[in-house]
Amino acid sequence: MLFPRLNKWFVIIFIIAIAGAGFRGFQLYRYIFHANIQTPGSIIIPIDATYEQVIDSLKKHRIIANYKAFNWVAKQKKYAVSIKPGKYLLDKGLNTNEILNMLKSGNQIPVQVTFNNLRFLEELAGAVSRYIEPDSAELIGKFNDPAIHEKYGFNKNTFHCMFIPNTYEFYWTATADQFMERMSMEYKRFWTKERIQKANDMGLTREEVMTIASIVQEETNRRDEKPIIAGLYLNRIKRGIPLQADPTVKFALGNFRIKRVLHSHLEVDSPYNTYRNPGLPPGPINFPESGSIDAVLNAADTPYIYMCAREDFSGYHNFSKTLAGHNENARKYKAALDSLKIFE
Repeated sequence: MLFPRLNKWFVIIFIIAIAGAGFRGFQLYRYIFHANIQTPGSIIIPIDATYEQVIDSLKKHRIIANYKAFNWVAKQKKYAVSIKPGKYLLDKGLNTNEILNMLKSGNQIPVQVTFNNLRFLEELAGAVSRYIEPDSAELIGKFNDPAIHEKYGFNKNTFHCMFIPNTYEFYWTATADQFMERMSMEYKRFWTKERIQKANDMGLTREEVMTIASIVQEETNRRDEKPIIAGLYLNRIKRGIPLQADPTVKFALGNFRIKRVLHSHLEVDSPYNTYRNPGLPPGPINFPESGSIDAVLNAADTPYIYMCAREDFSGYHNFSKTLAGHNENARKYKAALDSLKIFE
């Protein structure tokens, strides 16, 4: 007999131990390499997050299927002392090892930062803070800093110009300073030699072009009409006629919900009130989009001096060369407002 002196219980215990080790080895193999995503999704890990906060975020989104496996692998990889902030996409099929490697290495996904249809810096700060780590308070603090304005070649009134609405790719961990550096780069990239030359030929600075574009943008969302309105305002500027643009009054009042500009509104004491002040306002009244800027740079050669919203509320305007024609257009629009009981 082979090993005749071995006690049968020793053999049994040995076999059980081998089986137990095999089971534990198989369990640990599954912990490491078995797919561990219950619900595919993304999480945001804040700066200075604790391991417990990471786990809470994963549980909130029901992403991990087996937390025993996650905790065991995280302990082996010492993840709790090397947590990196960011936005992470945890997709279907990832195993625990792959998940921890992603989180530990900081392999976050880019976020698409989109902003448009905004008018005030506070609105921009709120919109951007939804995509990157700095909150709106930190962003608006930067936006209102005179040193920042000077650094990028603007003042408090023209700083709007640096933020051209679009969709930009960032990482969630981008800082407020990194955001502004990127916007400055995009501003410079937009203003090509061709665009700068067109502005120079019109006798306008880039900021003046964008200020006109912001007014055009408020007047209409009809692309085919923007060059006509741009031409109209350029005519008024050339002839020294006050712009008398209603959107500038709304901006001065800080209220774009006004549907009917009244005589009382026109009395607001503000450099943005183009009824009381000749020439352009000191800066844009919104964040003009590229299409609005190009509409000014390629303004229509038009004889018009006056415009009034059409009485059919189509978003288009009636244009005229004379005050008499304008008064007739205004009468029709006023009647349309009255019929709908729109008095303010």
